[in-house]
Amino acid sequence: MDVSQYLDIFLDESREHLQNLNTNVLALEQDSENMDTINEIFRTAHTLKGMAGTMGYKRMQNLTHDMENVFSEVRDGNIKVTSSMVDTLFQCLDALEEYVTTIQETSDEGDNDNQPIINALNACLDAKGGEAPKEESAKKSKKGGKKAKEAAAEEKTETASAEVPSIELNEDEQKAVEDAMLANKKLYSVLVKVQENCLLKAARAFLVFKAIEEFGEVVAANPSTQDIEDENFEFEFKVLISSDGELAPIIAAIKSVSEIADAYGGVFEGSSSDSGKAEEASEPETAAPAEKEPEAKKEEAHEAKTTEVAKAESAAPAKSGGSAPAKKAAGKPAVNRTVRVDIEKLDSLMNLVSELIIAKNSLVSSATSLGSNNSQLNDHIEYLESVTTNLHESVMKVRMVPIESVVTKFPRMIRDLSKKLNKPIELYMTGEETELDRTVVDEIGDPLMHLLRNSADHGIESPEERANRGKPEVGSIYLDAYQDGNNVVIEVKDDGNGIDVDAVRKKAVERGVMTEDQAAAADDNEIINLLFMPSFSTAKQVTDVSGRGVGLDVVKSKIESLSGEVDVKTKLGEGSTFSIRLPLTLAIIQALMVVVGNEKYAMALGGIQTIEDINPADIKTVQGREVINLRGNVIPLIRLDQVVGVESTRSADENMVVVIARKGDKLAGFVVDELIGQQEIVIKSMGKYINKCKFISGATILGDGEIALIIDANALI
Repeated sequence: MDVSQYLDIFLDESREHLQNLNTNVLALEQDSENMDTINEIFRTAHTLKGMAGTMGYKRMQNLTHDMENVFSEVRDGNIKVTSSMVDTLFQCLDALEEYVTTIQETSDEGDNDNQPIINALNACLDAKGGEAPKEESAKKSKKGGKKAKEAAAEEKTETASAEVPSIELNEDEQKAVEDAMLANKKLYSVLVKVQENCLLKAARAFLVFKAIEEFGEVVAANPSTQDIEDENFEFEFKVLISSDGELAPIIAAIKSVSEIADAYGGVFEGSSSDSGKAEEASEPETAAPAEKEPEAKKEEAHEAKTTEVAKAESAAPAKSGGSAPAKKAAGKPAVNRTVRVDIEKLDSLMNLVSELIIAKNSLVSSATSLGSNNSQLNDHIEYLESVTTNLHESVMKVRMVPIESVVTKFPRMIRDLSKKLNKPIELYMTGEETELDRTVVDEIGDPLMHLLRNSADHGIESPEERANRGKPEVGSIYLDAYQDGNNVVIEVKDDGNGIDVDAVRKKAVERGVMTEDQAAAADDNEIINLLFMPSFSTAKQVTDVSGRGVGLDVVKSKIESLSGEVDVKTKLGEGSTFSIRLPLTLAIIQALMVVVGNEKYAMALGGIQTIEDINPADIKTVQGREVINLRGNVIPLIRLDQVVGVESTRSADENMVVVIARKGDKLAGFVVDELIGQQEIVIKSMGKYINKCKFISGATILGDGEIALIIDANALI
């Protein structure tokens, strides 16, 4: 078996464990005495070490091993968590992240031993006193086992012969056993149990075989190695191991593999060619629990919880029949089965659903134009509409992922910025479970990072300034996400200085962006929007955090490319709020079809509030703009015939059809000639053809084959 086929699983799990470590080390910095956090860090580091070792990444294994040693001493109360230790741990995590990135790019961990970090970890161990070298030596002798004492492990080896699993041998295996005996090798028969919620049993079995290779070789297996590779086994298998060493380290190395529930065995006493069996020995139910210590149980539970693997369907055949499924159903709840799918496959599926919807719209249009009174045909069309709508919703749900995967890295970033800028800053996050389309989630990481860095550097004042203003010493940044209709809103808010509009106005004049007269006439919103211009910065000095004018322009361009928008609210001396509004989906939307002149246009239904019939006499003029007073709200009018440059088909004295749309807390009325109705449409990108026309967000193909442009109401409001 080729280890490279499990590389993707290793990378995915490693990133999950590293993020878990980042989160817990941050928590440890706040509460250094929390034993739950300390135990969780130890378990995660232990799991990561075992994974790296079984994949053959020795440098990554060694670094994680030293990190595990530090937390072993912390758990035992021999050393205390200090600020310098936390800094070293974060350096360690950064180095592990670098290993993972290098492995992803080259399938190799590189040649960086990170010796300075290892030395710093060893310095943490030395802080407990003279016993460190002795205990360090004891730990290194255990190779990758659970937190079991050496004496207990040896004692288990002595008594294990009473629990030797029987194993059948074929002629070739019998010959291998005889050769091993002639070479004075030790033979151990071991039973390995895989967790019942494991999806890729063959992968775990391979990692077990890989771990055994550190100590000897597998001379026999029940079932055969081919059957194990093909996953033709339930949740346990037996191996006969030839080795020069003791059994305890082998058992410990096997147990260090993720999703291995248990492993135990004993000395293989020999066999006859007739029976081909080891001495029969009972397997008491107490044998497995006796091997495990409570800590090992916790580790395995944690590993099962955090493991996500692909190809769930490959494990399904092994579930048929047998006692294992019945025991699982009775003893523990069913686990969530997940399948890792390439985003390109989901894009392809979405495109096919899009084409199906276009075909459905064509069928509906044809039936309408033919004036069909065939009730059976109409029933079939209605059923097709229902199925395609449900199919679209199902595909969209598959593509939706929580934004948690993006925002979990930000607390660590703010912690590092707080130290670098010498400002106490705390990040508060809510709504991490809010879901967005996967393609959007993948793209919003950079914009959010820039906004948070902007708040930390420009927004939050120095501790001295905050004290003078009567503010708490610790600055607060809030990252909140929530769903608002068919949009997701993500807000980055701080209680810092806010935007000094006069300073921005002055900078704009200095840079030649505006004349003094233009700057004086511009309102605050126009001045604030200058911050989103490329290379525009109000920083007095350039640092590695900010000042180069790169940041907010990236935010604006990226969010607009996702059909979203950025809004800013600020109050000098109190803070700023940057709001990002993004559509839930980018591919298929419910739209209101309208007619302007002789052309058809689509407007996203999500932003539409009401449709009104307005008498021309009710139109008033305020500051040169047409407005209407609708139920106490003064709403500006936008005549779409003037916007798109076509001639209206309605006479001036006819009542107007006005579509009232909302953008945040702003309302506007769009004057159209006719309404066609609601329709599910597929958004097709216009590319660079009309990219200067900001109010056109794309186009769609109608059922009769016509092309309709999609009006972006937000851009016009």
